[in-house]
Amino acid sequence: MRKLRALVVDDVIDMAQTIANDLDLTGFETEIAGGGALALERFARDPSDVVVTDLRMKGVDGLDVLDGVRRIDPSVPVVIMTAFGAIDSAVEAMRRGAFHYLTKPFELGKLRSLVALACRDKRLALEKSSVRRPRTESLSARRLVGQSAAMGELRALIQRVAGASAPVLISGETGTGKELVALAIHADGPRAERPFVALNCAALPEQLLESELFGHTRGAFTGASQNRRGLFLEADGGTLFLDEIGDLPLSLQGKLLRVLQSGEVRAVGSETNLTVDARCISATHKDLMTLVERGLFREDLFFRLDVLRVFVPPVRDRAEDIPGLVQHLLQKSLARSPRSTLTGFEPEALDFLGDYSWPGNVRQIENLIERLVVTAAGPLARLAEVKHAFGAAREPDPIGPLLQRNFTLQAVEERYIDGVLHKVGGSKAKAAEILGIDISTLYRKEKQRG
Repeated sequence: MRKLRALVVDDVIDMAQTIANDLDLTGFETEIAGGGALALERFARDPSDVVVTDLRMKGVDGLDVLDGVRRIDPSVPVVIMTAFGAIDSAVEAMRRGAFHYLTKPFELGKLRSLVALACRDKRLALEKSSVRRPRTESLSARRLVGQSAAMGELRALIQRVAGASAPVLISGETGTGKELVALAIHADGPRAERPFVALNCAALPEQLLESELFGHTRGAFTGASQNRRGLFLEADGGTLFLDEIGDLPLSLQGKLLRVLQSGEVRAVGSETNLTVDARCISATHKDLMTLVERGLFREDLFFRLDVLRVFVPPVRDRAEDIPGLVQHLLQKSLARSPRSTLTGFEPEALDFLGDYSWPGNVRQIENLIERLVVTAAGPLARLAEVKHAFGAAREPDPIGPLLQRNFTLQAVEERYIDGVLHKVGGSKAKAAEILGIDISTLYRKEKQRG
């Protein structure tokens, strides 16, 4: 398994070499380029898996490098370094497709983390060199891991929703993979060849969020040195994915509603409306109806977004998928850490993972696997190593979430019984044993519920 390759671009050669040496120590095979033109020439001849480039360079600058890399292979992540912390330069790089940016001076450890994250969800060399599946096989079938009934229903729903043009609201707990579902809906629909543009509504301050969504004109606010198209226009003809829509400020909810109703967008500082055709897919882990009742989310916007609903099940509701998820995420992590000796898990360790409730869902499994790939001493992770890798993320007190939701005692009992029955495949004898009751009591309770 070959190393991942990184191209470091900076016209200050000493800086480029320092970064390259640090990435070498973390398992990358690195190459440096002393300018943007040389970097694009080398990338065109032999593409790398990730590019780290300075923003301000003579002649061909970092934005030119970013554009050139994306023209050659848009799947390759680009991390931008800049000594200028102005909003305009950073946002422009992100708007054009940069994975992230760092403001100099920065710690090398922070850059290492960004490079690792940039590689995490990209199709790297192993996937690029493998035989690609036919386009007729849906993205949802290839990337949504799991053979449980819940995942089968989700795939079927994605196929039905993908062909429609109405807005989609994806709900589900944090870490369940809502953006992956949004990507599947886009890729399986008629807009697949058009842009998929994503924005996390909780990640930006209000002024920057408005500019990102709708664009702005030069001089519209401090730091707006040039006109900028918003993400709605970037997604024209394709899909705009608004993650964490429940965190969208009230002041912007009305503006978003107007765009969805009229199909027209007006940039900040402009008096001109532009027509846009972008399918809106939003996602949230919050109960939007509760936010509506509390006056924190507009009811009219909620009903505009909630046309087609897709629910992503938590991991605890598809425990039979856990072994497959663990193996899938292990292979992804090993591709990024070729020096690791880990190849799998001892049976006791795998049983422990299967019985865990995973409050952080797939993201928590992925983080745990990342730690084990680095810390496991042998080819098979032992139970003690798995428990140690959990660290502070141990099984939470199950009473806490119940107190937050104000369930009745009867509701708690009914849901727990249903959960145990689901876990044991409907066997009342096994369920009664786990519940510590006689099987006749279980039958009686079911009869009482009808």
